[in-house]
Amino acid sequence: MGKGGMSHGNNGEEENMAAWLVGINSLKIQPFKLPPLGPHDVRVRMKAVGICGSDVHYLKTLRCAHFVVKEPMVIGHECAGVIEEVGSEVKNLVSGDRVALEPGISCWRCSHCKEGRYNLCPDMKFFATPPVHGSLANQIVHPADLCFKLPENVSLEEGAMCEPLSVGVHACRRADIGPETNVLIMGAGPIGLVTMLAARAFGAPRIVIVDVDDHRLSVAKELGADEIVKVSTNIQDVAGEVEMIHKAMGAGVDVTFDCAGFDKTMSTALSATRAGGRVCLVGMGHNEMTVPLTPAAAREVDVVGIFRYKNTWPLCIEFLRSGKIDVKPLITHRFGFSQEEVEEAFEVSARGGNAIKLRKFMLLNHVVGENLHTAMSILNMKDKKKTI
Repeated sequence: MGKGGMSHGNNGEEENMAAWLVGINSLKIQPFKLPPLGPHDVRVRMKAVGICGSDVHYLKTLRCAHFVVKEPMVIGHECAGVIEEVGSEVKNLVSGDRVALEPGISCWRCSHCKEGRYNLCPDMKFFATPPVHGSLANQIVHPADLCFKLPENVSLEEGAMCEPLSVGVHACRRADIGPETNVLIMGAGPIGLVTMLAARAFGAPRIVIVDVDDHRLSVAKELGADEIVKVSTNIQDVAGEVEMIHKAMGAGVDVTFDCAGFDKTMSTALSATRAGGRVCLVGMGHNEMTVPLTPAAAREVDVVGIFRYKNTWPLCIEFLRSGKIDVKPLITHRFGFSQEEVEEAFEVSARGGNAIKLRKFMLLNHVVGENLHTAMSILNMKDKKKTI
């Protein structure tokens, strides 16, 4: 596997520690032994690790969709850090480089990998997806080709945000978003917001975002949504809300991204999207949904699935470097890498409110063993006021 983590405490180095998920609502900072450094690997000191909704699902239920935690597992997959050691065959990175890490290691042998759709690889080894360990640790070992050097004007916090941003970028690619594409987004949570930012960077001229929560909608508006529409949770309201959406858009809805994944949001998406348009289900919604497929099919509305991402880090980093996308407003909380702060970070993330259900938590590591950090929720491993 690529490698997640295990420390070789060479030359008297400090013991590598990580945040282990050991049971429902139970996280423990414990030793994490790193595997040997392979010729094409790098050893990275983690500086920023985000808390994702999937991390919270694992903490609360020990499962996310069909992935089930059966034994203690290191959590975390949205990450960036500093190279400390490179393998003998690594030519593009050196010690001291600041990098954002793509968390999935595909097999490169299956038909999906050979076709270039490695995100669908059945043997994918993905940080913090059972049984693979994650990256919420002092150090991890990872393939060098999945570590992307950050420009000087892109912080490590922003680098860690490349992971959720990649979901939005991949979705926009799959949906062929461009300067003539009017976009509707169902859900103003973290993925809805990064999808909105990505759609704008791809040139979408008009974006309407829908949610049940006033605060989320206000943030979406602040981040650049052209219009916001508050809806209910009652599926009986779909027809009336579709009219509201059309009025807000002022034109046909070319592409709808369902970033919530409920019966109602998908029903609204299918009904609101114009004939010949496209609906993209981003991420993992409910396993089973009852939706009006036949009327949508009669209008030739395409339904597209979005799972993780592929080849997105270079573009995400360029969007951040150029200023086309600014993820800094999404970073709301920071915590250090202590037992108490890691627990607090996950509690705040799970609780929602003005924090993770809206934005993003991240853990940042400035000094090994001292702290972590949370932002859309970020874990910052030392000084909560210091910017990386």
